[in-house]
Amino acid sequence: METSPPNATVLLPVLDEVGTIDACLRSLAAQDYHGKVSIVVAEGGSTDGTRDRLEVWDQNGIGLEVINNPGRLQSLGLNLAAQTASGEVLVRADAHTRYAPDYISRSVTALLESDAVAVGGPMIVGDVEDPPTGWQGRLRRAVGASMASPLAIGPAKFRRQGHAGETDTVYLGTFRRDDFLEVGGYRAFPSAVAEDADLYYRWRRQGRKVLLDPTIVSFYTPRGTLRGLFRQYHKYGRGKADMLWANGRLPSMRPLAPLVLVMGLTAGGVAALFGLWWPLAILVGAWLAELVIAALTTTPRTPLTVLAGGVMQLAYGAGLARDLVRGSRATRRPAT
Repeated sequence: METSPPNATVLLPVLDEVGTIDACLRSLAAQDYHGKVSIVVAEGGSTDGTRDRLEVWDQNGIGLEVINNPGRLQSLGLNLAAQTASGEVLVRADAHTRYAPDYISRSVTALLESDAVAVGGPMIVGDVEDPPTGWQGRLRRAVGASMASPLAIGPAKFRRQGHAGETDTVYLGTFRRDDFLEVGGYRAFPSAVAEDADLYYRWRRQGRKVLLDPTIVSFYTPRGTLRGLFRQYHKYGRGKADMLWANGRLPSMRPLAPLVLVMGLTAGGVAALFGLWWPLAILVGAWLAELVIAALTTTPRTPLTVLAGGVMQLAYGAGLARDLVRGSRATRRPAT
């Protein structure tokens, strides 16, 4: 006897997402999943018109429930949404992303047909609407190229298409509500990021599996300004430091490369102040060569791709170094 698919609840934290929220919700409303789908939006106090757009979508009858997230952090909003959720399966979503029509159905199928505690797909970088023109469009494409390059941003499996099987983390993710609540949900770090990687790390420490399935397709829209890109990756670096202080170790050795870069540039800069220029010159030359090679192996092959990769690496390393130096003070530990 055929059983009906489980109810699924999409967890969607938002804060000032007016530029991408319509495309995100449009893709979620077009899902082909045969079970019941509800969407719980944790609204963090947007001031850019996001709340107005949510009200319009709510009137369209897509099963949208908006709750307030007074803590404003993604992790806190996700936990509140999970507590409100009626589905047995939770689908973690992001407002900067649009989802293939079979995203939920493939996610739930992969979860039910495997012994994994969580499943997810790769981070495919693409514009939410038609590719924008001008500076922002060129920068977004350059950021996307850097994010897909192992030389520019590291060999994480979820950042490239085609990988399948057990992994350390996935983009977003789908999991059972009971498993999520049992592990304590997301932890809220001072950096306000890294909650996904931390959740999967804690599950893997319990001996549970996280599965990467390349047929689970979504498209992420990167930042369109250098300032926004730097702030984003600076937070990512800080998030890895938070995970180190919380868990006693890094989830992988990947963050060490940008950290070593920043430490080397700092040491080289100090040496240059005393007239010893050649260590800094060699390091900067090698770094630029690596960025150029990375750009030449991606599309588009432009100087902007070199710039984007450099900003991402510097910001990440600086964020990690910053919070490693600050140490494991009580205020640096995550609050559940």
